[in-house]
Amino acid sequence: MTAIVIYTKDWCGYCHAAKQLLTQLGYKFEEIDVTNDVVRYQEMRERSGRTTVPQIFIDGVSVGGYNEFSALVRAKQLPTSD
Repeated sequence: MTAIVIYTKDWCGYCHAAKQLLTQLGYKFEEIDVTNDVVRYQEMRERSGRTTVPQIFIDGVSVGGYNEFSALVRAKQLPTSD
């Protein structure tokens, strides 16, 4: 089973697009909203080395944000959805 975690902020258009794409592809994911959560935002920064959202992790590995994730989709380099 593929584990996907996405860090988001509620006002972020790229976050909404990433969640929509994940849903369209049939992936289940855990969303961590860091809009007002400084502790979880810091966790995201430490895990990804980045300050922007969304940050997407597949099986614990950072794949980056929406642009990087959609590039993986286009290249058909994602694990199959469960």
